[in-house]
Amino acid sequence: MRKAILTMIIFAVVLTSCMAASEEKMERMIYVKGNNGTVVFELNSSKAADDLWKQLPIETEVGNFGNNEKIFYPEKGLDTSGAPLAEGGEGTLAYYRPWGNVVMFYGSFSPNASLYGLGRAVEGAELISSLSGAVSIVKAE
Repeated sequence: MRKAILTMIIFAVVLTSCMAASEEKMERMIYVKGNNGTVVFELNSSKAADDLWKQLPIETEVGNFGNNEKIFYPEKGLDTSGAPLAEGGEGTLAYYRPWGNVVMFYGSFSPNASLYGLGRAVEGAELISSLSGAVSIVKAE
């Protein structure tokens, strides 16, 4: 009897741990809905991406910066501790800490020690360059 109870307890603990790990690894997708369509980004598991996720939905203006990125400002700054530096080109979603803006790249960029990766576009990356004006940023649930 004791062995059966112990087995059931161990099974429950393992099952609970597996479920928690599964939830942590769930993909978090966000939609950036603009005048020309929707860009879908998959967020990484950083604290900065968590902070952005918690602020959604966001209604804001997207603006041009340079010739390779669109930017918007979240209401609150993002915690970049432990966040990876941004890498890649078109479709990269990043956070530029000095100015507190989120960046959606539609072209290549140079690495920067203050530019942190938040995720990647998985759909609609080709639309980023034509985003302008009001956008809605929401969780894909």
